[in-house]
Amino acid sequence: MGLQWVILAGVVAMEAAVAVLLTLPAPRLVKSRIVALASLLLQPGASILPFAAFQFLDLRWKNEHRLMCTFEVCTTEERTRYEKSIFKAQRNVILCVSACLLYWCIFRICKYHKEIRELEEVEKHLKDQ
Repeated sequence: MGLQWVILAGVVAMEAAVAVLLTLPAPRLVKSRIVALASLLLQPGASILPFAAFQFLDLRWKNEHRLMCTFEVCTTEERTRYEKSIFKAQRNVILCVSACLLYWCIFRICKYHKEIRELEEVEKHLKDQ
């Protein structure tokens, strides 16, 4: 199960890097190339959404069926193991939500850049008339 979380963490790191590249100020030509490349990566990158959703549902199911560990019943070692599993589950939920949120942010940024470029073309066309 750890490989799935490594893949998801790698995708989140890549999405964060792309989002930073899209939001950094750059010359117009460079920015348009970065937006075009990110737009090309969006369609195959959409596969991360069902993957993250499935992982989130798996976490939810495991959380509902997890044995509770109370102080009266558990030893300190069992309690420590239980708390570690809770912390890992919380980290993994953050990864799932981050993957979906960063994908949406990249999608919206690319869409805004395309709309701005279209509006600039319309403005240029109107000025030429």
